[in-house]
Amino acid sequence: MDSSTKKVLIPIANGTEPFEAVVMIDVLRRGGADVTVASVENQIGVDACHGIKIVSDTLLSDVTNSVFDLIMLPGGLPGGETLKNCKSLESMVKKQDEDGRLNAAICCAPALAFGTWGLLEGKNATCYPIFMEKLATCAKAVESRVEVDGKIVTSRGPGTTMEFSVTLVEQLFGKDKAAEVSGPL
Repeated sequence: MDSSTKKVLIPIANGTEPFEAVVMIDVLRRGGADVTVASVENQIGVDACHGIKIVSDTLLSDVTNSVFDLIMLPGGLPGGETLKNCKSLESMVKKQDEDGRLNAAICCAPALAFGTWGLLEGKNATCYPIFMEKLATCAKAVESRVEVDGKIVTSRGPGTTMEFSVTLVEQLFGKDKAAEVSGPL
């Protein structure tokens, strides 16, 4: 990987929405990102939603001191709750925000994690429809499919994952790379 390669962290947990996680990993890697999938559990394998098993690259505890250009939280339950309750992930995401680097979340994660951690105050954000009421208590809740507000990117859920992932490629690499990646998809 050359020095212009963008580093992305996607944390996963038991109950992560597998469609969101896998599509994001795939699209971001097609865009040229160095994607690290890290389990917040005590093992690299997680039992995602719908009986799907995902094996991460590493444990979150092994990358807590690493710097990423983007930290991207997938949704799913109870995975979103587990991510929200992971103190080391919370610290990483807050540091990411303080340093002006990208954070992104989809499905329940904008409301559960980012909202609870105080990252969405005064920002436009969207999330899975049944979490919109909760989101409205911590952000300017909007019903867009993908919402970019500064260095925070949020999206609705499985049905918006491809669009969301291409938006993240655009945020990291620009419009030309996003068009190049999305064309064949």
